[in-house]
Amino acid sequence: MNRLFLTFAVLSLALSPVAAESPRPNIVFFLIDDLGYADCGFNGGTEIKTPRIDALAGGGAVLESHYVQPVCSPTRSALMTGRYPTRTGVYTVVRPHAKWGLPLNERTLATALKDAGYTTAITGKWHLGEFEAAYRPTARGFDHQYGHYFGALDYFTHIRDGADDWYRNDVALKEEGYSTHLVAKEACRLIETQDKTKPLFLYVPFNGVHAPMQVPDSYLAPYGNLSGPRLQLAGMLAAVDEGIGQIVDALEKAGLRENTLIVFSSDNGGPKPGTNTPLRDYKGSLFEGGVRAAAFANWPGKIPAGQHIKQPMHMIDWFPTLVTLAGGTLEGGLPIDGKDVWPMLTKEAPSPHPYILSAQAPDKAALRVGDWKLIENRSTDGGKTKGKGKNKGKARKEAEPVALYHLAKDPGETTNLAESEPARLAEMRATLDGLLKEAVPSGVVGPEE
Repeated sequence: MNRLFLTFAVLSLALSPVAAESPRPNIVFFLIDDLGYADCGFNGGTEIKTPRIDALAGGGAVLESHYVQPVCSPTRSALMTGRYPTRTGVYTVVRPHAKWGLPLNERTLATALKDAGYTTAITGKWHLGEFEAAYRPTARGFDHQYGHYFGALDYFTHIRDGADDWYRNDVALKEEGYSTHLVAKEACRLIETQDKTKPLFLYVPFNGVHAPMQVPDSYLAPYGNLSGPRLQLAGMLAAVDEGIGQIVDALEKAGLRENTLIVFSSDNGGPKPGTNTPLRDYKGSLFEGGVRAAAFANWPGKIPAGQHIKQPMHMIDWFPTLVTLAGGTLEGGLPIDGKDVWPMLTKEAPSPHPYILSAQAPDKAALRVGDWKLIENRSTDGGKTKGKGKNKGKARKEAEPVALYHLAKDPGETTNLAESEPARLAEMRATLDGLLKEAVPSGVVGPEE
């Protein structure tokens, strides 16, 4: 009788929802700057050695259709809010000291996870505004901040446009050293000192491999077959791979690895000298080479290893997915565009998205529905605007004002089917019309360049 009661009690406990739940995961999110779709080994790269990155990818789910925005700040905004640029107005890069940034009414991922009891930290590049204290990381949900606010800084001196761009907890810090090394070292320090009674959200947006192309000479030695910017890129990516390996080792040493979800993504398609094969075009474009990122997710025992998921998802999806895994709430903020993709990562469920939107402006966007993709440029000059800054006086190369592609048959977007598929084109344009009807204007204050 007692044995039977004990057996029943044990079984009841084992099957109860509380017992079945795993501890809330630590979350480490690696965001690589300007990484090419095919530069890492796990996505077909052969020239550059990325063993630590490839091992993580092989131990989890490679996300073959992970969408981002064409440039930096909009992707970071999408991650932090779970919302498309058409909601936030962050369509373009936030320039140094520009009097705008991620709108202050946006509830960030860091805030949502902090509210759920997480320690929250960013080590690396912010790029969502800093002209007032309210726009800086420690005011947007991060307990700890280390690194820089903008891109294109000198990797060794951390100077951008003649001024230092390096901070700890949003206080200016004079510190030299190769920035990739420093970002990884700080991430390791945070892991080593983490209060083990609380879960950790560690956001590591490396500035590698963004220009300027700089790396210690020791990283170039294995790549004597390469030259010029491609050689520099190889060394820079090798340094990022090393840093990621150090962070994973720190998790192992701290006893945190088995309960840590690791997410890896580029912030946009790679510019030259990066490689986006077999995708068309580069950073800054609405073609797949600009908006599809090299990405994967790894959590031992939770995300099955060896997967290659072709189902589309977007950077906005990490907000609801991570907050739900953390036991947090999605209530209390603005409407979220992202979807919880956990069943897709773990149970081979279909994509929860009826469509994926990429927008460079309220009049310039791309829409993916199933295997079909529409690119539409409604700007008054048809996309023939002259370039700015370094590209001043040069006409931009754009897609046709309206283009329709079948990505399963034509991943390189070589054949515009707009004329031969009028019904599908009309249907997708109507969907895009609805999405862009209430798109907010750009948040840019003053010139973009």
